[in-house]
Amino acid sequence: MTFPHSLSAQLTDLLGERYTEGRSDRDNHAGTEAHHDAMPPDAVAYPVNTEEVAAILRACRNARVPVIAHGAGSSLEGNASAPQGGLCLDMTRMDRIVAVRPEDMDCTVEAGVTREALNTHLRDTGLFFPVDPGANATLGGMAATRASGTNAVHYGTMRENVLSLTVVTAEGEIIRTARRARKSSAGYDLTHLYLGSEGTLGIITEISLRLYGRPEATMAAVCTFPDAGSASTTAVEAIQMGLTPARMEYLDAGCIRAVNAYSAREDTEADTLFVEFIGSPEGLREQVALFEELAAANGGKDFRWAKEEEARNRLWRARHTAYTATVAQRPGARGWATDVCVPLSALPACIDHAKALLDDCPVPASIMGHVGDGNFHVVFALDPEATEERALLAELNARMVAEALSHDGTCTGEHGVGLGKQKYMADEHGPALDIMRRVKAALDPDNLMNPGKVLPLAQEARR
Repeated sequence: MTFPHSLSAQLTDLLGERYTEGRSDRDNHAGTEAHHDAMPPDAVAYPVNTEEVAAILRACRNARVPVIAHGAGSSLEGNASAPQGGLCLDMTRMDRIVAVRPEDMDCTVEAGVTREALNTHLRDTGLFFPVDPGANATLGGMAATRASGTNAVHYGTMRENVLSLTVVTAEGEIIRTARRARKSSAGYDLTHLYLGSEGTLGIITEISLRLYGRPEATMAAVCTFPDAGSASTTAVEAIQMGLTPARMEYLDAGCIRAVNAYSAREDTEADTLFVEFIGSPEGLREQVALFEELAAANGGKDFRWAKEEEARNRLWRARHTAYTATVAQRPGARGWATDVCVPLSALPACIDHAKALLDDCPVPASIMGHVGDGNFHVVFALDPEATEERALLAELNARMVAEALSHDGTCTGEHGVGLGKQKYMADEHGPALDIMRRVKAALDPDNLMNPGKVLPLAQEARR
């Protein structure tokens, strides 16, 4: 689109040098973290408070210009790209920790605060925020995509850990979705309406979050299995038996092989579970003994346990580098990461199905996942110039999603919908998808909030 001169002048008056139409800024906000095509906005603004966001949205609404919120840029489904151009709101300068309330075990932060920055700030309080999607994402972005991660099996996702939001609506009105009370029966649950909406209904500017006490003791372990089914069955049975791991992650043999090559490790190249327990020293011993017994019954072996923080970090480094290591197997490749989530009982069958699909896959690929809650990922190393290869991976992706939906699962457990998962929304939601469209039309009647995302509406041509 041709960006309106009058809007440029208005935003320059409001923001000064924090408004730009420079090519490098636009390219840096094109949503290119993964395999999706770069789609840069026409301009970028860097607000520093909620009132500025509200003023910007009012100006953009009057000019009929789309607005796309942008955090750390780590999303994987084109969530923050600009297929219709418009204005990108870079929220990273809204990075104040507004309040920490240890007595209530909660805090309020601006949307641009990263999870690592928050936990560094909390270090002396004995509290921490547990949701860890892997990347050092902004908390506003994590709320907008309803993120989760390795700790979700114990602490839950952003859905369980957000108490309230400050949101600027499409009309430029500032609202607070709830109070900080741990429960309420007062009215519609607006907090959870905006969580996961990916900026299509409004812009999240502040988040109030639950905090947790740091565990008394922690123990991590790695063990290998003869096949994917044995490893995933162990994960499911551990949860069904009442074990309470803080984290339980799966890497397939190919992923371990990639990590070994990438990080000069010598781990056994087999299907592997990474698990971590927290609690009192006595409780840890009981959980560890039960898990070892359960894993051994499913063929688990080569146990390596670590108690000290440095040793635990060494064990977990394989999981944290898995995505990068997979893509690095192929020079010049781009990552194509997809995820599904299924009921726990369906997890072994779905992972086996994905493994079978990858048997004939011509590109490097790995399976990894947060198997304690039924969520797993497949990462492909894609040649971005190979059209036929892209079509093949799209077909594999579609078949994995179809398998997940057949077990009453979801097309995305944590990456969000963005551009990449829109095509599956009708199959997943049925008639409820029309209700979502009505909500979108009511809250954003001009379709200016991150247009072209989440809902599979007809794509307008880029203006």
